[in-house]
Amino acid sequence: MITLKWIPLLLAGLLLASGCGKKAEEATTSSNKIRVGYIGITCEAPIFTAVEKGFFKDEGLEVELVKCEWANYKDVLALGGYDITHHLVMYFLKPIEQGLDVKFTGGIHQGCLRVQASTKGNIHTIQDLKGKKIGVPGMGTPPFIFANRVLGANGIDPRKDIQWIVFPAGELGLALDKGEVDAVADSEPIGSILLADGKVRNIADQANDMPYKDEYCCAVIVNGKYMAKNPKATAAATRALLKAAKWVQANPAAAAKLSVEKKYLASTIQNNTIAISHLRYVPSVNGAEKAVLSAAAEMKTAGMLADSTDVAALAKKAFVHLEGVTDEWLDGLQVEKVVGGQAPPNLDVRLYAMNSKMDPVCGACLTPIQ
Repeated sequence: MITLKWIPLLLAGLLLASGCGKKAEEATTSSNKIRVGYIGITCEAPIFTAVEKGFFKDEGLEVELVKCEWANYKDVLALGGYDITHHLVMYFLKPIEQGLDVKFTGGIHQGCLRVQASTKGNIHTIQDLKGKKIGVPGMGTPPFIFANRVLGANGIDPRKDIQWIVFPAGELGLALDKGEVDAVADSEPIGSILLADGKVRNIADQANDMPYKDEYCCAVIVNGKYMAKNPKATAAATRALLKAAKWVQANPAAAAKLSVEKKYLASTIQNNTIAISHLRYVPSVNGAEKAVLSAAAEMKTAGMLADSTDVAALAKKAFVHLEGVTDEWLDGLQVEKVVGGQAPPNLDVRLYAMNSKMDPVCGACLTPIQ
């Protein structure tokens, strides 16, 4: 007979056994071994780069990649199915508030989220969105959370004053064309595609608008128990990922080629280059810490965190400074610039729209399909 007290243990076992496509293992306690989770999507280029360019090895680490699925990515990290990854700040803050034992350690990239309105309509400001229909790639996705934050910060209750309608990420522009929504919340490269086609105007742009323009979408995040047992390995792995982010920024075409040729994701090199070049890989430690605080504050204002939550305490709980992982170290870090590794100036983001299938869960992390 199974009693209620055993249900959480059974669920944990199921998550670890099935969440990442491999047999669960005990969390490693060896200071030079670390497991890095990944899904196989465009924005994970720093993970693939850190492996292929030897950045983990340079830090004295023995790395193992663990292939995962979207459905329980957060839970598998918290339960020890893998040790570290980089992922979306806003995607983890609510679970951390609820007790998920994971920590942010450094920022990877920024500037990919937008709220955009149809050029055929009369929406020109955030206030004009009140009472309107907004299309999103999913409830709880980063574009949805970002839109909620923007609305809440401008006195609009996203729970009462907005009608949310879910569409596959690649169909948001079509929903605007048909008049099924008045605006959309999206991310790169979808936002640039819609702008290039003249379908939208930006209402809120994380890349350019204060207070969002320097905010990190994606940050290194680590299992709390692993970090407590292995602080040096955690710091070393964080440095490897931040160095890789800097390398990707300097060499987007080379990073795209590496990701495709090593079969980390299904894509063409050209499409993956376009996608990567529209994200800003400018790693930072203090910048990520500020992003955690600002995102938490606006998520609370928008009603996405509990009224009783102490935002400063949540941010302090969620972010950890590690030995040897500083902005001063990053400022002095030099990476190679590969010949031919940069994005050609004539790449057209609209080419991406013709041959791509957008990830339905997170518009910021896109996998173009051949």
